[in-house]
Amino acid sequence: MFNFPKKKTEISTEVLVRFIWVSSFLAMIFTIPPLSIFLGIYFLTGELIIGAVIGFGIHFVILAFSGKISKRITKLMS
Repeated sequence: MFNFPKKKTEISTEVLVRFIWVSSFLAMIFTIPPLSIFLGIYFLTGELIIGAVIGFGIHFVILAFSGKISKRITKLMS
């Protein structure tokens, strides 16, 4: 049969804390700008659909660069 290597079960506290901070920053970067643009357009013009379309568009543009953003945040945290 196959001999699979043991899974790494011990994770250092430093790696875990860095993982939590990077994930939190990514979540804020993905949500705050599109949400603020959506709410700004909605409250200034009253147009729900236009605000939603532009907000989702900005969200997916930011999501397209998530790998680069994650690498830079990880470098910054190191």
